[in-house]
Amino acid sequence: MSEEVIGTATHNQLITLLAGEGARFRVMEHEAVGKCEAVSEIRGTELGQGAKALVCKVKGNGVKKHVLAILAADQQADLSRLASHFGGLKASLASPAEVDTLTACVFGAIPPFSFHPDLTLVADPLLFERFDEIAFNAGLLEKSVIMDTQDYLRIARPELVEFRKG
Repeated sequence: MSEEVIGTATHNQLITLLAGEGARFRVMEHEAVGKCEAVSEIRGTELGQGAKALVCKVKGNGVKKHVLAILAADQQADLSRLASHFGGLKASLASPAEVDTLTACVFGAIPPFSFHPDLTLVADPLLFERFDEIAFNAGLLEKSVIMDTQDYLRIARPELVEFRKG
């Protein structure tokens, strides 16, 4: 599948969901840049408004699950905190193949919404405490959504879990 096609269905599904739920959001087209700092500058948003999406695997203690972990782009993830939240022994980033299967997006374009039944959505609460809007890539590297924080929480309903590094 070409890069252009990967993520298009996710992008369309996301925009349909947000519009259908009456979310306050806007879509922004921009150059496809992979770095959080660069894309926040292009969007005109603060780095801490960026919702960074990490597809993780949690294993051990009989636990084996995939988690879509969302945190503010100016924070680092503490994967061991994430693993212990789910009763696992360790967490690691998923492989590119797993990311593709679970999100239908290329790495870096994953929105903070889970559209796959095997992908549990969690978010670090700090992302929602500092700004009225969050920003994220919307399934495609060249499209971002900037949306109302409360609308995101209402529609996505992530489990709030503190997993950022101290």
